[in-house]
Amino acid sequence: GTINMVCQRQLGREATPEEVKNIYKEKSKEFNTYPQADRMPGAWELLQKVKAAGLLPMVVTGSGQTSLLNRLEENFPGMFRRELMVTAFDVKHGKPHPEPYLMALQKAGLKPEEAIVIENAPLGVESAVAAGIFTIAVNTGPLDCQVLLDAGANALFPSVQALCDGWEELINKLA
Repeated sequence: GTINMVCQRQLGREATPEEVKNIYKEKSKEFNTYPQADRMPGAWELLQKVKAAGLLPMVVTGSGQTSLLNRLEENFPGMFRRELMVTAFDVKHGKPHPEPYLMALQKAGLKPEEAIVIENAPLGVESAVAAGIFTIAVNTGPLDCQVLLDAGANALFPSVQALCDGWEELINKLA
């Protein structure tokens, strides 16, 4: 989906299937040249709090890179189940379309009001909000926080650590 968006913006047309395949292959190759990133501060502790609250951690990603999915297991052992993941290969329409989050709800057997999404990208926020799910934005990069709020986030935290630190208060308010 992202490749098509760029192709439309830059070339004024849809990318061909061969172009998508080649660009994705090159992107994956480039991605794998970088050293493995450390876990974000607070991420492991936040996931433990999510599980302790009786919630089911899931992954909804626009990526399909095996190396990325393997890193999730290395960084967060036993936290996610592959059969509950939604990746680029599972959907026809990627984020910001609601399909990825609607598929996650279906896989988990949940209604939108029974889920919470934690997102760090505007397109992901738009996708989750369009699926009708309460969406927490976490600013993990150089974005202006307002961009995430403008995308529709219901709550905003400046970092994963800040969300981890404020988790109990947030869950109490949502209850």
